[in-house]
Amino acid sequence: MKTIRLIFALLCLLLPLTAQAQNIALSTNVAGYADFGTLNAEASMSVARQWTITAGVKYNPFMFKAGEDGHDLSNKQRLFAAGARFWPWHVYSGWWFAAKMQYQEYNRGGIVSQETVEGDRVGIGATFGYTYMLAKHLNLELGIGGWAGADFYTVYECPVCGLTVGGGRKAFILPNDIIVAISYIF
Repeated sequence: MKTIRLIFALLCLLLPLTAQAQNIALSTNVAGYADFGTLNAEASMSVARQWTITAGVKYNPFMFKAGEDGHDLSNKQRLFAAGARFWPWHVYSGWWFAAKMQYQEYNRGGIVSQETVEGDRVGIGATFGYTYMLAKHLNLELGIGGWAGADFYTVYECPVCGLTVGGGRKAFILPNDIIVAISYIF
């Protein structure tokens, strides 16, 4: 019961921020599905004429059989992100620059070799792009970004054998997003 009251109170506090027209958007990155079928979604809300806050998720539970020997391929992940976008002209139109914090749990293997790596990454990212207004409530977003942080990982000999051959922690800098997204603005 306390949780319901707290959620209601937070929504009431956010209500004045949502009094403008077209201030909430839901989008999905179509290019993200090419990454072994990674499901993804992002929600954003305008908080000022040139600022939106965002929250996104990516999820890929799939494992594939490949080759004549039927070895396993996987690029499994769960990713959670929260951040903000700056729009020099106006929210949901034109150029934008974004910063975010991310957490990713991943399991990748069998793609280049049978070696499999799984672990957790935490870091910050930056993205920039352009949004085309296709219709009153529909946009096309194009963008590119990267992220950096810490990676805590374990290396296995193959995707299913479970034989540990290494692990540790390291810093990383990786490309993060190639964005070709469809966005619906409420």
